[in-house]
Amino acid sequence: MHTGDWPKTAVEALAVQERRRGSVDLTDDGPELPPTVTGLDVAYGEDDVIAAAVVTLETAGLTVVEERTHRAKAAFPYEPGLFAFRELPPLLAALERLEREPDVLVCDGHGLAHPRRFGLACHLGVLTGLRAFGVGKTRFVGSYDPLAEPRGSSEPLVDAGEEVGAVLRTQDGVKPVFVSAGHRIGLAHACRLTLALTPRYRLPETTRQADRLSRAALK
Repeated sequence: MHTGDWPKTAVEALAVQERRRGSVDLTDDGPELPPTVTGLDVAYGEDDVIAAAVVTLETAGLTVVEERTHRAKAAFPYEPGLFAFRELPPLLAALERLEREPDVLVCDGHGLAHPRRFGLACHLGVLTGLRAFGVGKTRFVGSYDPLAEPRGSSEPLVDAGEEVGAVLRTQDGVKPVFVSAGHRIGLAHACRLTLALTPRYRLPETTRQADRLSRAALK
């Protein structure tokens, strides 16, 4: 989908989410530890400019093997639950510049943990056909029981009686993150990968590297 036929209004965007969410496939068809992981993030500048960054890391050593950026004007207004329509065009443009196809996309955001079960990770996965999941810094929907303090502790994230993700503690005693499946990956697998990507810090190394790169691209 190109920005030329991108939704211009919230009503149009909601219709796209309703139409495309049926394409989400949660069949887990990837290796337990993919060779690489690709993180995505955006930074917002003045005059509604968005800098998108994608960074591919080797899963084993978490070393950067490739990174790309793309800057663009936001093609959609600021609407809660519809952030994907602002962020997808530059993210897709940055992804297209990668020489190596990503093994799995790790989004700074949500997948199924979304009011319409179609967050950024779902949308990216459906549009690209790639495995994708989301790791959110904050809760968007749902509730959960108190979480134990040790690294690796988790609780189901439940919205309207449905388990839409997991609340996962990636370091002892720090605030948890919110993991949800996006496309072609199961929740338990996404949680294990998230722990593999957080050996030292709360946030996955994919997110940390993409955040650094997106901020630099704004300057």
